[in-house]
Amino acid sequence: MAALLMTAVPMSAQFNFGKAANGALKAAKAVTLTDEQMTAYVKESVKWMDEHNPVCKSDDPYTVRLEKLTEGLKDVDGTPLNFKVYNVIDVNAFACPDGSVRVFSSLMDIMTDDELRGVIGHEIGHVGLHHSKKAYRTALMASAAKELASATNGKVAQLTDSQLGTLGESLLNSQFSQKQESEADDYGYDFLKKNGYNPWAIALAFEKLRKIEQEAGDSRSKLDKMFSSHPDTSKRIDRMSKRAEKDGLARPETE
Repeated sequence: MAALLMTAVPMSAQFNFGKAANGALKAAKAVTLTDEQMTAYVKESVKWMDEHNPVCKSDDPYTVRLEKLTEGLKDVDGTPLNFKVYNVIDVNAFACPDGSVRVFSSLMDIMTDDELRGVIGHEIGHVGLHHSKKAYRTALMASAAKELASATNGKVAQLTDSQLGTLGESLLNSQFSQKQESEADDYGYDFLKKNGYNPWAIALAFEKLRKIEQEAGDSRSKLDKMFSSHPDTSKRIDRMSKRAEKDGLARPETE
């Protein structure tokens, strides 16, 4: 469910990941990164993102609401979760390999608490299934292969501000296959059910996003290519709805 955060990421952070992918794959053969090193790079990238975006303070109504609706969501398969709100106009949410989840205020404006949990559950699915980790590794290799190759004996290479910006955008704009998106849908469904929430929320969230997309038409400044790499939204809604019906769960009342 990621859309480009064009209003918050500086132009220096724009990067053609597709063009660099081949180089990244070649570089990956020559560089071996430990999980500890990967974690360090992810945390550094998340720190850069938090410093270059307007993060809502702890007493902000957006933050208070997010903390309330994510109460009890402490970790995903042992990876601790942490949540923050970016006060920006784009409709978006994303989760990073280290468990950092960032929700945009404009997304919160248009969704109910349960629908937001549905979106968060889906994004957390990418973390639990290691989709985010694989995507980040490819972006890291593409943008800093030379630095990584020169780091030896477990030493972590120092990345430039521009590289951190590039990696920050990769977290925002991670491209997953349709298979991975479907897997994240299922993971998010099971995750919500396990934590005591009605997994119908995922289907309802998709319905809300589809409606916004249809209303936006060709003018998609806030929803730029949100669904471009995802399976057909209607099919995802139908799939999640049938799972909930099979589990004997009642569809929540909607406005």
